[in-house]
Amino acid sequence: MITVARSRLVADRTDASLLRQLIRDPAATIVALAEATGLARNTVRARLARYEDGGALRSFQRRIDPAFLGYPLSAYVVTKVKQSKLDAVGQSLASIPEVVEVLGLSGITDLLIRVVARDADDLYRVAGRILHVDGVKRTTTGLVMREMVPYRVEQLL
Repeated sequence: MITVARSRLVADRTDASLLRQLIRDPAATIVALAEATGLARNTVRARLARYEDGGALRSFQRRIDPAFLGYPLSAYVVTKVKQSKLDAVGQSLASIPEVVEVLGLSGITDLLIRVVARDADDLYRVAGRILHVDGVKRTTTGLVMREMVPYRVEQLL
């Protein structure tokens, strides 16, 4: 099963300034970031390297809209699994291209799986593939109707 390392870094004021600027202009060069924040270029370069090495910056893939790639439907599949097969289930889910994210949860369910699909029939097929993974006991699929609050972190800075 794929695990994501948690960042052990904690942002300070300089980080907050630099990250705010990156949120405003993700494609900004080191020179542009240095000018916008008043930091030295070497400071900006070192901080960006530290963010990447420490896992504080996530993948560029998060910014690509699946609809642009031909997958306009998005859904969440709430999944109960046999606990002894959790790792194998994770590996199997990673082999399904339409599975874009899997989160392990505590409480009333085990996994929250975000999937994308080309249309309703395709979503039915993807949900069926998930349900047929060895170790999956039960699923419930909810179609995303609209994004009400997009992914955001700037308000935390």
